[in-house]
Amino acid sequence: MKKVMKSLALGAALLTAPFAANAGGHGDDLSYVLVSHAPDSDSWWNTIKNGIALAGDQMGVSVEYRNPPTGDLADMARIIEQAAASGPNGIITTLSDYDVLKGPIMDAVASGIDVIIMNSGTPEQAREVGALMYVGQPEYDAGYAAGLRASGDGVGSFLCVNHYISSPSSTERCQGFADGLGVELGNQMIDSGQDPAEIKNRVLAYLSANPDTDAVLTLGPTSADPTLLALDENGMAGDIYFGTFDLGAEIVKGIKAGVISWGIDQQPFLQAYLPVVVLANYHRYGVLPGNNINSGPGFVTASGLEKVEAFAGEFR
Repeated sequence: MKKVMKSLALGAALLTAPFAANAGGHGDDLSYVLVSHAPDSDSWWNTIKNGIALAGDQMGVSVEYRNPPTGDLADMARIIEQAAASGPNGIITTLSDYDVLKGPIMDAVASGIDVIIMNSGTPEQAREVGALMYVGQPEYDAGYAAGLRASGDGVGSFLCVNHYISSPSSTERCQGFADGLGVELGNQMIDSGQDPAEIKNRVLAYLSANPDTDAVLTLGPTSADPTLLALDENGMAGDIYFGTFDLGAEIVKGIKAGVISWGIDQQPFLQAYLPVVVLANYHRYGVLPGNNINSGPGFVTASGLEKVEAFAGEFR
Protein backbone atom coordinates (compact mmCIF):
# COMPACT_ATOMS: atom_id res chain seq x y z
CA MET A 1 0.00 0.00 0.00
CA LYS A 2 2.82 2.38 0.87
CA LYS A 3 4.47 1.61 -2.45
CA VAL A 4 1.23 2.37 -4.31
CA MET A 5 0.75 5.66 -2.48
CA LYS A 6 4.37 6.59 -3.14
CA SER A 7 3.87 5.90 -6.84
CA LEU A 8 0.75 8.04 -6.89
CA ALA A 9 2.53 10.88 -5.16
CA LEU A 10 5.41 10.66 -7.64
CA GLY A 11 2.98 10.63 -10.55
CA ALA A 12 1.19 13.66 -9.17
CA ALA A 13 4.48 15.49 -8.77
CA LEU A 14 5.52 14.67 -12.31
CA LEU A 15 2.18 15.90 -13.62
CA THR A 16 2.13 19.05 -11.56
CA ALA A 17 5.68 20.27 -12.06
CA PRO A 18 5.64 20.79 -15.86
CA PHE A 19 2.28 22.57 -15.79
CA ALA A 20 3.36 24.85 -12.96
CA ALA A 21 6.64 25.61 -14.69
CA ASN A 22 5.15 26.16 -18.13
CA ALA A 23 2.05 28.13 -17.22
CA GLY A 24 4.12 31.31 -17.33
CA GLY A 25 1.24 33.50 -16.25
CA HIS A 26 -1.11 32.09 -18.91
CA GLY A 27 -4.54 31.50 -17.45
CA ASP A 28 -3.60 32.09 -13.85
CA ASP A 29 -7.22 32.74 -12.81
CA LEU A 30 -9.05 29.93 -14.58
CA SER A 31 -12.18 28.56 -12.91
CA TYR A 32 -14.38 25.57 -13.72
CA VAL A 33 -17.69 24.28 -12.39
CA LEU A 34 -18.74 20.62 -12.56
CA VAL A 35 -22.50 20.09 -12.40
CA SER A 36 -23.80 16.55 -11.90
CA HIS A 37 -27.28 15.06 -11.74
CA ALA A 38 -26.44 13.05 -8.62
CA PRO A 39 -28.39 13.39 -5.37
CA ASP A 40 -26.45 13.98 -2.16
CA SER A 41 -27.23 10.41 -1.08
CA ASP A 42 -25.25 8.77 -3.90
CA SER A 43 -21.77 8.03 -2.53
CA TRP A 44 -20.50 6.84 -5.92
CA TRP A 45 -19.95 10.48 -6.86
CA ASN A 46 -17.28 10.91 -4.20
CA THR A 47 -14.81 9.65 -6.80
CA ILE A 48 -15.95 12.40 -9.17
CA LYS A 49 -15.38 14.96 -6.43
CA ASN A 50 -11.90 13.58 -5.76
CA GLY A 51 -11.07 13.65 -9.47
CA ILE A 52 -11.99 17.29 -10.00
CA ALA A 53 -10.27 18.34 -6.77
CA LEU A 54 -6.99 16.64 -7.69
CA ALA A 55 -7.07 18.04 -11.22
CA GLY A 56 -7.70 21.51 -9.85
CA ASP A 57 -4.69 21.24 -7.54
CA GLN A 58 -2.40 19.86 -10.22
CA MET A 59 -3.44 22.34 -12.89
CA GLY A 60 -3.50 25.34 -10.58
CA VAL A 61 -7.12 26.27 -11.35
CA SER A 62 -10.24 26.84 -9.25
CA VAL A 63 -12.84 24.05 -9.36
CA GLU A 64 -16.28 23.67 -7.84
CA TYR A 65 -18.74 20.77 -7.67
CA ARG A 66 -22.49 21.45 -7.74
CA ASN A 67 -25.48 19.09 -7.83
CA PRO A 68 -29.23 18.97 -7.13
CA PRO A 69 -29.55 17.60 -3.55
CA THR A 70 -32.45 15.27 -4.45
CA GLY A 71 -31.35 14.50 -8.00
CA ASP A 72 -34.17 16.57 -9.50
CA LEU A 73 -33.25 17.31 -13.11
CA ALA A 74 -35.24 20.55 -13.30
CA ASP A 75 -33.22 21.70 -10.30
CA MET A 76 -30.06 20.65 -12.13
CA ALA A 77 -31.04 22.77 -15.13
CA ARG A 78 -31.34 25.78 -12.83
CA ILE A 79 -27.93 25.00 -11.32
CA ILE A 80 -26.37 25.01 -14.78
CA GLU A 81 -27.96 28.41 -15.42
CA GLN A 82 -26.63 29.71 -12.10
CA ALA A 83 -23.18 28.29 -12.82
CA ALA A 84 -23.12 30.02 -16.21
CA ALA A 85 -24.22 33.30 -14.64
CA SER A 86 -21.25 33.14 -12.26
CA GLY A 87 -18.93 33.47 -15.28
CA PRO A 88 -16.56 30.49 -15.09
CA ASN A 89 -14.14 29.74 -17.91
CA GLY A 90 -15.69 26.35 -18.37
CA ILE A 91 -18.54 24.10 -17.27
CA ILE A 92 -18.24 20.33 -17.03
CA THR A 93 -21.67 18.72 -16.84
CA THR A 94 -23.55 15.49 -17.17
CA LEU A 95 -26.26 15.25 -19.81
CA SER A 96 -28.54 12.72 -18.14
CA ASP A 97 -31.67 14.04 -19.86
CA TYR A 98 -31.10 15.76 -23.18
CA ASP A 99 -34.53 17.40 -23.38
CA VAL A 100 -34.34 18.91 -19.89
CA LEU A 101 -30.72 20.05 -19.96
CA LYS A 102 -29.97 21.03 -23.56
CA GLY A 103 -31.41 24.53 -23.16
CA PRO A 104 -29.26 25.78 -20.29
CA ILE A 105 -26.17 24.07 -21.72
CA MET A 106 -26.63 25.68 -25.14
CA ASP A 107 -27.23 29.03 -23.44
CA ALA A 108 -23.94 28.65 -21.56
CA VAL A 109 -22.11 27.89 -24.81
CA ALA A 110 -23.76 30.87 -26.52
CA SER A 111 -22.53 33.12 -23.71
CA GLY A 112 -18.93 32.13 -24.46
CA ILE A 113 -18.41 29.46 -21.80
CA ASP A 114 -16.63 26.30 -22.95
CA VAL A 115 -18.48 23.12 -22.01
CA ILE A 116 -17.41 19.49 -21.76
CA ILE A 117 -20.06 16.78 -21.32
CA MET A 118 -19.05 13.97 -18.97
CA ASN A 119 -20.48 10.74 -17.58
CA SER A 120 -23.90 10.68 -19.25
CA GLY A 121 -25.35 11.63 -22.59
CA THR A 122 -23.62 10.68 -25.84
CA PRO A 123 -20.87 12.12 -28.02
CA GLU A 124 -23.55 12.98 -30.58
CA GLN A 125 -25.60 14.88 -28.02
CA ALA A 126 -22.49 16.67 -26.79
CA ARG A 127 -21.86 17.87 -30.33
CA GLU A 128 -25.48 18.97 -30.73
CA VAL A 129 -25.37 21.22 -27.64
CA GLY A 130 -22.08 22.78 -28.77
CA ALA A 131 -19.77 21.14 -26.23
CA LEU A 132 -16.06 20.82 -26.94
CA MET A 133 -16.10 17.07 -26.38
CA TYR A 134 -17.53 14.14 -24.44
CA VAL A 135 -15.69 12.21 -21.71
CA GLY A 136 -17.48 9.14 -20.43
CA GLN A 137 -18.97 5.74 -21.06
CA PRO A 138 -21.69 5.36 -23.71
CA GLU A 139 -24.34 3.79 -21.49
CA TYR A 140 -26.28 1.74 -24.02
CA ASP A 141 -23.05 0.32 -25.44
CA ALA A 142 -21.87 -0.62 -21.95
CA GLY A 143 -25.18 -2.32 -21.19
CA TYR A 144 -25.04 -4.16 -24.50
CA ALA A 145 -21.50 -5.38 -23.81
CA ALA A 146 -22.63 -6.59 -20.39
CA GLY A 147 -25.58 -8.39 -21.98
CA LEU A 148 -23.33 -10.15 -24.48
CA ARG A 149 -21.05 -11.25 -21.65
CA ALA A 150 -23.98 -12.52 -19.58
CA SER A 151 -25.46 -14.31 -22.60
CA GLY A 152 -22.18 -16.13 -23.05
CA ASP A 153 -22.44 -17.19 -19.43
CA GLY A 154 -25.88 -18.72 -20.04
CA VAL A 155 -28.16 -15.94 -18.80
CA GLY A 156 -31.57 -15.67 -20.46
CA SER A 157 -33.67 -13.63 -18.03
CA PHE A 158 -32.83 -10.93 -15.52
CA LEU A 159 -33.91 -8.24 -13.10
CA CYS A 160 -32.55 -4.73 -13.70
CA VAL A 161 -32.70 -2.72 -10.48
CA ASN A 162 -33.01 0.87 -11.70
CA HIS A 163 -32.55 3.29 -8.81
CA TYR A 164 -32.60 6.39 -11.02
CA ILE A 165 -35.33 5.65 -13.52
CA SER A 166 -36.00 9.34 -14.24
CA SER A 167 -32.60 9.49 -15.94
CA PRO A 168 -32.79 8.14 -19.53
CA SER A 169 -29.13 7.05 -19.35
CA SER A 170 -30.02 4.60 -16.57
CA THR A 171 -32.73 3.03 -18.68
CA GLU A 172 -30.25 2.78 -21.57
CA ARG A 173 -28.11 0.51 -19.40
CA CYS A 174 -31.01 -1.86 -18.78
CA GLN A 175 -32.15 -1.76 -22.43
CA GLY A 176 -28.63 -2.39 -23.69
CA PHE A 177 -28.33 -5.39 -21.38
CA ALA A 178 -31.63 -6.83 -22.66
CA ASP A 179 -30.57 -6.31 -26.27
CA GLY A 180 -27.21 -7.95 -25.59
CA LEU A 181 -29.08 -10.97 -24.24
CA GLY A 182 -31.44 -10.89 -27.22
CA VAL A 183 -34.58 -10.60 -25.06
CA GLU A 184 -37.29 -8.00 -24.46
CA LEU A 185 -36.73 -5.66 -21.52
CA GLY A 186 -40.42 -5.66 -20.63
CA ASN A 187 -41.08 -5.81 -16.90
CA GLN A 188 -37.57 -7.05 -16.14
CA MET A 189 -36.65 -3.47 -15.11
CA ILE A 190 -38.07 -2.15 -11.86
CA ASP A 191 -38.19 1.37 -10.47
CA SER A 192 -36.52 0.64 -7.14
CA GLY A 193 -36.32 4.19 -5.82
CA GLN A 194 -33.28 5.26 -3.81
CA ASP A 195 -34.20 4.29 -0.26
CA PRO A 196 -32.03 1.28 0.71
CA ALA A 197 -34.80 -0.49 2.64
CA GLU A 198 -37.26 -0.01 -0.23
CA ILE A 199 -34.73 -1.27 -2.80
CA LYS A 200 -34.11 -4.39 -0.74
CA ASN A 201 -37.84 -5.07 -0.36
CA ARG A 202 -38.58 -4.56 -4.05
CA VAL A 203 -35.76 -6.90 -5.08
CA LEU A 204 -37.02 -9.55 -2.65
CA ALA A 205 -40.59 -9.14 -3.94
CA TYR A 206 -39.56 -9.43 -7.60
CA LEU A 207 -37.43 -12.52 -7.07
CA SER A 208 -40.17 -14.11 -4.97
CA ALA A 209 -42.70 -13.50 -7.76
CA ASN A 210 -40.20 -14.54 -10.48
CA PRO A 211 -38.17 -17.40 -8.96
CA ASP A 212 -36.76 -18.52 -12.33
CA THR A 213 -34.88 -15.23 -12.88
CA ASP A 214 -31.35 -16.04 -14.07
CA ALA A 215 -29.57 -12.82 -13.17
CA VAL A 216 -29.64 -9.50 -11.37
CA LEU A 217 -28.20 -6.30 -12.84
CA THR A 218 -27.76 -3.24 -10.63
CA LEU A 219 -26.71 0.22 -11.76
CA GLY A 220 -24.33 1.30 -9.01
CA PRO A 221 -23.76 1.14 -5.25
CA THR A 222 -27.12 2.78 -4.50
CA SER A 223 -28.93 -0.29 -5.85
CA ALA A 224 -26.16 -2.88 -5.55
CA ASP A 225 -25.60 -2.56 -1.79
CA PRO A 226 -29.26 -3.23 -0.80
CA THR A 227 -29.47 -5.99 -3.42
CA LEU A 228 -26.54 -7.73 -1.74
CA LEU A 229 -28.52 -7.65 1.51
CA ALA A 230 -31.62 -8.98 -0.27
CA LEU A 231 -29.75 -11.93 -1.79
CA ASP A 232 -28.16 -12.72 1.55
CA GLU A 233 -31.61 -12.74 3.16
CA ASN A 234 -33.33 -14.96 0.59
CA GLY A 235 -30.40 -17.36 0.28
CA MET A 236 -29.61 -16.58 -3.36
CA ALA A 237 -26.23 -14.90 -2.74
CA GLY A 238 -23.61 -16.70 -4.80
CA ASP A 239 -26.24 -18.77 -6.63
CA ILE A 240 -27.85 -16.16 -8.89
CA TYR A 241 -25.76 -14.45 -11.59
CA PHE A 242 -25.10 -10.88 -10.41
CA GLY A 243 -23.51 -8.10 -12.42
CA THR A 244 -23.39 -4.41 -11.66
CA PHE A 245 -22.43 -1.09 -13.10
CA ASP A 246 -19.84 0.93 -11.24
CA LEU A 247 -17.75 0.13 -8.20
CA GLY A 248 -17.86 0.80 -4.48
CA ALA A 249 -16.58 -0.73 -1.27
CA GLU A 250 -19.47 -3.21 -0.88
CA ILE A 251 -19.42 -4.10 -4.57
CA VAL A 252 -15.72 -4.89 -4.34
CA LYS A 253 -16.40 -7.11 -1.32
CA GLY A 254 -19.15 -8.85 -3.29
CA ILE A 255 -16.84 -9.52 -6.23
CA LYS A 256 -14.14 -10.81 -3.91
CA ALA A 257 -16.62 -13.13 -2.19
CA GLY A 258 -17.91 -14.49 -5.50
CA VAL A 259 -21.41 -13.07 -5.00
CA ILE A 260 -20.99 -10.50 -7.81
CA SER A 261 -19.57 -11.83 -11.08
CA TRP A 262 -18.30 -8.47 -12.35
CA GLY A 263 -18.55 -4.73 -11.96
CA ILE A 264 -18.42 -2.36 -14.92
CA ASP A 265 -15.82 0.30 -14.21
CA GLN A 266 -16.48 3.47 -16.18
CA GLN A 267 -13.57 5.11 -14.32
CA PRO A 268 -15.43 8.12 -12.90
CA PHE A 269 -12.18 9.58 -11.62
CA LEU A 270 -11.09 10.15 -15.22
CA GLN A 271 -14.50 11.57 -16.15
CA ALA A 272 -13.90 14.46 -13.73
CA TYR A 273 -10.12 14.67 -13.87
CA LEU A 274 -9.57 14.74 -17.63
CA PRO A 275 -12.02 17.56 -18.50
CA VAL A 276 -10.21 19.92 -16.10
CA VAL A 277 -6.84 19.03 -17.65
CA VAL A 278 -8.25 19.44 -21.17
CA LEU A 279 -9.91 22.78 -20.42
CA ALA A 280 -6.88 24.24 -18.63
CA ASN A 281 -4.54 23.37 -21.48
CA TYR A 282 -7.07 24.59 -24.02
CA HIS A 283 -7.43 27.94 -22.30
CA ARG A 284 -3.70 28.33 -21.70
CA TYR A 285 -2.26 27.04 -24.96
CA GLY A 286 -5.14 26.50 -27.39
CA VAL A 287 -4.59 22.73 -27.62
CA LEU A 288 -7.56 20.35 -27.69
CA PRO A 289 -7.82 16.58 -28.28
CA GLY A 290 -9.41 15.81 -31.60
CA ASN A 291 -11.64 13.01 -30.34
CA ASN A 292 -14.03 12.23 -27.51
CA ILE A 293 -12.67 10.11 -24.67
CA ASN A 294 -14.36 6.84 -23.71
CA SER A 295 -13.55 6.13 -20.06
CA GLY A 296 -15.25 2.72 -20.11
CA PRO A 297 -16.61 0.11 -20.06
CA GLY A 298 -14.10 -2.12 -18.35
CA PHE A 299 -15.12 -5.30 -16.53
CA VAL A 300 -13.63 -5.79 -13.07
CA THR A 301 -13.60 -9.37 -11.83
CA ALA A 302 -12.04 -11.12 -8.84
CA SER A 303 -8.77 -11.55 -10.74
CA GLY A 304 -8.17 -7.79 -11.03
CA LEU A 305 -9.09 -6.43 -7.65
CA GLU A 306 -5.77 -5.37 -6.06
CA LYS A 307 -5.75 -1.67 -6.94
CA VAL A 308 -9.51 -1.46 -7.21
CA GLU A 309 -9.85 -2.75 -3.67
CA ALA A 310 -7.24 -0.33 -2.41
CA PHE A 311 -8.94 2.72 -3.93
CA ALA A 312 -12.63 1.73 -4.13
CA GLY A 313 -14.88 4.66 -3.38
CA GLU A 314 -11.96 7.08 -3.57
CA PHE A 315 -10.33 6.87 -7.00
CA ARG A 316 -12.01 3.73 -8.43
